[in-house]
Amino acid sequence: MKKLFASVCLILPMLGCNMTQDEQPAMPTKLKVASFNVSMDATNYVGRNPALTTNQVLINQLKNNNQQIRNIAEIIQRTRPDIILLNEFDYIKNPKDGVERFVSGYLNVAQHEKLEAIDYPYYYYAPVNTGKPSPFDLTGDGQATGSQSDAWGFGYFEGQYGMMILSRYPIDTKNVRTFQHFKWKDMPNALRPIVPSNGEYFYNDEVWSQYPLSSKSHWDVPVEVNGSKVHLLASHPTPPVFDGPEDRNGSKNHDEVRFWLDYINPLTSNYIYDDNGKLGGLQSNTRFVILGDQNSSATEGNSRKEAITGLLTSPLVNDDRVPQSNGADKHKPNNSLSKYHTAYWGMRADYVLPSSYGLEVLDNGVFWPSKDQDTFRLIKDRGASSDHRLVWSELLVK
Repeated sequence: MKKLFASVCLILPMLGCNMTQDEQPAMPTKLKVASFNVSMDATNYVGRNPALTTNQVLINQLKNNNQQIRNIAEIIQRTRPDIILLNEFDYIKNPKDGVERFVSGYLNVAQHEKLEAIDYPYYYYAPVNTGKPSPFDLTGDGQATGSQSDAWGFGYFEGQYGMMILSRYPIDTKNVRTFQHFKWKDMPNALRPIVPSNGEYFYNDEVWSQYPLSSKSHWDVPVEVNGSKVHLLASHPTPPVFDGPEDRNGSKNHDEVRFWLDYINPLTSNYIYDDNGKLGGLQSNTRFVILGDQNSSATEGNSRKEAITGLLTSPLVNDDRVPQSNGADKHKPNNSLSKYHTAYWGMRADYVLPSSYGLEVLDNGVFWPSKDQDTFRLIKDRGASSDHRLVWSELLVK
């Protein structure tokens, strides 16, 4: 039907046909997309020591043929995604010290005799809110110390726990949208934390007026896939724990997840503005994939489940086939949901959620070898690679 419509538009331009780029006819393409929290942040190498944790830590590890980073590269080489989001890759401004060194020094080098190297000629990364100092007491302990806990997003330095996208397909960098500075207060019906004992707001008006929603950032990164555009919606919300009865982190996690639920629906996205001031979210009939460690599960854990449940059950999202693995199932044999887990402690936390429009799920899964497999060495503990597992989905771009 699209080919016929295109032909009519060419023959009868007086009909006023106006095809968008997403509607241009293109050959169906198989596209493998993945999300992986790689634990490549400074604290994984030197511990939680403010005197030691800087982005120089990761720069040094990338230079030193680090075994954990080699294992991460091997996992990526074994799963071979066309596009991958990496969470917890510390922000390094100079790409030669960060992303390019990771690609050339690790991914471009076969990490096992039976594997082939893999290349990603395109990448995207940007600053995040973690470690960005605030002038306020955000923990409620009575002291505005400028510490990692009083930063706009928890972190020992600016850019810790950052994000990065690697791609085999060109990234439409001119149309990337970031939402690092979107204010939490500007979300309608935002869950502003309340102290149960006195019913007062946990954050006063001055704090609330400046608090960004994203603990890291939210990104809309369009990728050109053989004539079709796919929007990568990437984020990494704060864990919903490590707080008090006010549930400040639980509230923030909920609203960070809810952001995407509103963004993908033209009926609910009119309040959203990006870092350049552009309003709104995605248009109808747009291909997208929501990626990232959402730190939230609809069935387990301590998060407020309304947002993630709404996202997973949205008619605009295809979550009909949940990624799973035998390794996760054996990891917690007494848990009926364990086969869907993506983190060692036992929860579905990491997601690759394609749009219902324009994308068909051919296959998906979680890289989680069982103990009787040789590749278990890659995930046996956090020191081997990460406390999270790579999640992937093979899609047909229609």
